[in-house]
Amino acid sequence: MIFVLLSLNLSQSAMKPLYFLFIFLLSTSLAHGLKVFKVKYESQADLKVYVVEYESQCDLKVYFVEYESQANEDGLWYFVEYESQAEKKVFFVEYESQADLKIYVVKYESQAGWHKKDKQHLLL
Repeated sequence: MIFVLLSLNLSQSAMKPLYFLFIFLLSTSLAHGLKVFKVKYESQADLKVYVVEYESQCDLKVYFVEYESQANEDGLWYFVEYESQAEKKVFFVEYESQADLKIYVVKYESQAGWHKKDKQHLLL
């Protein structure tokens, strides 16, 4: 996106609104919940997930929301009924070493969010 803006040869005054638009779009895409669909086979998954026993072991603290509209922040996941509705298809693995992402399921919505931010790119 930045390369496109730079290649347009716009004046600085014309670039400023485009720059703010880019920052806004980037920030809104980084902070969102997730609509997930649980697949039966690992080969169908976009993301392999392991549920850890302790919060200190996780990458992401997850709270499963009841309604799709509640999945609006990091760590708030909503299970959709159909694969086509999902942003990510997940497969829950049996062993931690098989996982792309380790999650810890929290009791309260306010506890959800990243524990280790180095895996954020997996949910973009």
